[in-house]
Formats: sequence, structure tokens, C-alpha cells
Amino acid sequence: MKKYGLIGHPLENSFSRTYFSNKFAKENIQASYQNFEMISLDSLQEVIQINQLDGLNVTHPFKEKIIPFLHQLDYTASLVGAVNCVRIRDGIYCGYNTDVIGFEKSVTPFFLPSTQALVFGTGGASKAIRFVLQKNNIPFLIVSREKNKNAIQYEEINANIANNYKLWINTTPIGMPPLEQIVLPLPYTLLNDSFVAYDLIYNPAKSLFLENCEKHGTIIKNGFEMLCLQADESYTIFTS
Repeated sequence: MKKYGLIGHPLENSFSRTYFSNKFAKENIQASYQNFEMISLDSLQEVIQINQLDGLNVTHPFKEKIIPFLHQLDYTASLVGAVNCVRIRDGIYCGYNTDVIGFEKSVTPFFLPSTQALVFGTGGASKAIRFVLQKNNIPFLIVSREKNKNAIQYEEINANIANNYKLWINTTPIGMPPLEQIVLPLPYTLLNDSFVAYDLIYNPAKSLFLENCEKHGTIIKNGFEMLCLQADESYTIFTS
């Protein structure tokens, strides 16, 4: 029996275990899937070897940190600099980024010739989103809590920036458990029905970020479709 799993923290509300277990059963594939809650990657090798894993999905906060543990990266993952899927074959750990496929397929309907985006967050998920925007020639600004030469800070978003960057994308964990009662510090009153707010979070289905955007008529979309699409791609990598 093949064995797969998810590593990250926190995992109590993760979708992956149910998705892959149901998918394996539906396709009559002899395989199992487990969650491996970790706060560091110190025990990664031990977890893989003891459980004889054939593959892993990787979530926050390890999408960048796992790269030094891998032997190979596929082309997209090497360009993005973040990994959310690892295939293990003959002792070789190969990293992939299926977030790119999931996000691109789910966000493309919102791309217009004039589209420009604000990307909230600078982590591994943000890297995948920025890769897709660059690939589709969508100009963007990165927004960070910290001073960063490549990003602006939340308090710098003004009416001029908002009017020019009307696709707002949250790649941070702000809004998901245990941070579901925290809202991104954004000037929501600048929004209207010409904006689109996209949150990679899918649990809750409507984060406080999306709720606040919707109040001003903004089109909103959560990360559930992206999640399913990237999981489908991971499944293909695991079983091909």
C-alpha cells in the first residue's frame, strides 16, 4: 500500500486528508493519507522513513523551508522557490508547486487588460501567486507588515494605489484558524464593485477579509476551488 501525508502547522482544519482518502477509495487505489503536525522540519526524515511515505503535501509554514531537504525540484517549483508537493521515489525527494496550477485556473476569469493586483503576504504561497501574475503579465505590488525594499506596507495603501490595483489577493494565514478573528489592516472604504478580492483561505468559507470587502460591493472568491485544483494536480503527481 502506498502512503502519503501532509506536513505543516496547524492541520486540524485541513482539507487534504479527507480529499485524498476519498479520491483513493473512489479510484480503487490501495493508498492511505495521514496528517503529520510539525512545528519544525527537524523530524522530517524520521517521519518519512518510519511511515515509509511515497509522497507529501506541504503547507504553511514549510513551503520554502522544505527545499533544502529535497534532491530535485521540477521546473516550476525551481522558478517559484516554493514547494507544496513532494514525490518520493527510490529515496529521491522531488518537489513540485501545484499551487501555481490551482491559482492560475481559478483566477484567470478575473483578469482584464487593465488588471493590476495587490498581493498581501511574502511567504511561499505568495511566491506562487506572484509567479502566476508575472506569467500572465499582470502588474502587482507586494504588501507586507515589515519594511521591505520589494514591498509596500499596509498603511501605505491610499486611494491612488487602490484605484490602480483592483485585484486584492490575500496569501497570508490571517483569517484562518486560529487567526480567524483577525482582519487584514486595509482601507476597505476605498473598495467598490469594480474590485475583486481573492483569499487563498477556504476555511472559513468567508474570511473577515472577504466579509469586509463584500460589504462595499466587491466581487469575492475564496481559495476552495484553487485548493481542489492543486490537490488534483498533486494526486496526478503521486499516482502517475
